[in-house]
Amino acid sequence: MNKVDTHVRHVTKRGANLFAELGFSPDEARRHQAESQALIGQTQALKEQLMDELASWIEAHHLKQTEAAEILHVTRPRVSDVVNKKTSKFTIDTLVEMLTRVGKPVKLVVG
Repeated sequence: MNKVDTHVRHVTKRGANLFAELGFSPDEARRHQAESQALIGQTQALKEQLMDELASWIEAHHLKQTEAAEILHVTRPRVSDVVNKKTSKFTIDTLVEMLTRVGKPVKLVVG
């Protein structure tokens, strides 16, 4: 049986520019980091918008989290995560699927 090397040789410090540590020039590293941060921000904003829709639907129907969980086919803690906008715990696909289950199909508009 082959052994897998799991030894950690380097840890990037919090707030460091990963692209600089990967060997990109300072200008390239700054550009890549800015682009990735913009994409992350756009994704987070989209997730928050989808979560707002779900939270509004729950509120409009006066549902308890356990009732919403049953309808959405998820656990009650997952509903809590939606209501509390814990975006890192969800993919966009999952949120779209949840909205579809409650009769709120999502339409994509590219601007």
